[in-house]
Amino acid sequence: MTRERFGLLDVGSNTIRLVIFEMDDFQGITELQNIKTPARLVQYLDTENIMSDEGIDVLITVLKSFTKIAESYNIKDLISIATAAIRQSSNKDVILARVKKEVDLDLTILSEQKEAYFGNYAVRYTMDILDGVSIDIGGGSTEVTYFKNKEIKEAHSFPFGTVSLQKQFFDGKKHNDKKAIKKARKWVSEQLRTLDWLEDLSVPLIGIGGSARNYAEVYQRQTDYPIAGIHEYQMLENDLDETFDLLVKSSMEELGDLDGLSEDRRDIIIPAGIVFTELINVMQAKSFAISNRGLREGIILERLNQEYDDAYDLFGIKRQTVQRLFKQYDIRPISAHQRIILADRLIDLIREKSILDIKDEHLYLLHYGATLYYLGSYIEDDSKSQHTFYIISNTNLHGFNHRDRVRLALIASYKNRSLYKQYTSNFKDWYDKKELDILLYLGSIIKFAEALSDSHVNLVHDMDLIETDDDNYELCVTYSGEAIAEEYRANRHKNHIERVLGKSLSITFQKELDESPQTEV
Repeated sequence: MTRERFGLLDVGSNTIRLVIFEMDDFQGITELQNIKTPARLVQYLDTENIMSDEGIDVLITVLKSFTKIAESYNIKDLISIATAAIRQSSNKDVILARVKKEVDLDLTILSEQKEAYFGNYAVRYTMDILDGVSIDIGGGSTEVTYFKNKEIKEAHSFPFGTVSLQKQFFDGKKHNDKKAIKKARKWVSEQLRTLDWLEDLSVPLIGIGGSARNYAEVYQRQTDYPIAGIHEYQMLENDLDETFDLLVKSSMEELGDLDGLSEDRRDIIIPAGIVFTELINVMQAKSFAISNRGLREGIILERLNQEYDDAYDLFGIKRQTVQRLFKQYDIRPISAHQRIILADRLIDLIREKSILDIKDEHLYLLHYGATLYYLGSYIEDDSKSQHTFYIISNTNLHGFNHRDRVRLALIASYKNRSLYKQYTSNFKDWYDKKELDILLYLGSIIKFAEALSDSHVNLVHDMDLIETDDDNYELCVTYSGEAIAEEYRANRHKNHIERVLGKSLSITFQKELDESPQTEV
């Protein structure tokens, strides 16, 4: 099957961007190409919102270049959209006519409502946050959308963005002029407070777009953040304020050397921060989360959902993410299925003895970890644990915040306690000792479950855990067929389950009299 490719041209107020998406056989999407140019179209609007010929020429030049590039990717079709700069232009009909005549492109102007909708669509379908407010700040507009239990409740588009704020308050002044910042803060706060539904919401604020990503990336570099990726990364209000203060204190030259800050955002990063910090204050937000998926992804995801019958489930994001990783790394279904069944049975036996207090969220992690166990063997078998931990912890996994990503990585990569300690060395302040112990035990259970299915032909049918006279435990394993490999591996790795039990374990294998046929590999 030939993988479908889609092109998306996004004509924003600050940048014009071309993204080429490729859809795989299970509706996962990958960016093949993502190029942009900071056209700053909004600066070509005069006081009557007429875009100058110079601005239209810039637009035409970029579109000609980008459409030619798109053609070389053999795409199914090219979606082209425009937002605030052209939407606000009083001569938009002239602009669209020139684009059609000179580029042969039907440029669609998104309404404020549609722009807010698509950005928020991507947030709701790729983040495991039930209630929140998304903010997408562009060059000439800012979209805020409130959703509760994944359902949009309120949405609004403000006719200001990073470029227009820079022009309104900082034109002819330094990028960090204190009086301009104070004046801009007051004005932005007044605009935000015109929306009664925003005040004191006390839900996460979710930033979409380049400015939000830059704030997170700068803070990550400043704090030596241990993993890669920005999607579902969360900052506290103090973290955001600290980053804003750093940018204000830095000269333009120092901003150019600041890791995490894009060169073409140096002069507009402070106006963006003013909006973020004022909004988080108005909302009394719990945190500032980052979505690496926005308007463009929202358009593509909605399209896939319409064509492929809920390709992206609003309330099953983690499950679908794990399923796609499972397929992407070619994990054998029978192996994963057996690990899950055996790990579940072990957990049930351990819970019956009140040995571990396992919460539902840990059970989900156990299932996901058993599904993705040692996916790193796809790269190299000898170092599959290391590859597994690195891949999962450093991949933007839809539905998993960064703490959960590392939790999943620790469980799915578990090999021994020494490697576990090595992996957790950079995350000691992320989890308390109780949580680290639980994750260690879950990894141990999965590893032992894998030992019990060493032949991968479903020989082990049941287990029972019995307390012996000497106050230790005996695991009675019922099997069919020839479980020589399973018996050897289970006894070799019983130390992992003994760690969970806190006592010594003996293992007895009992063959079923009425054998069922072996599972075909």
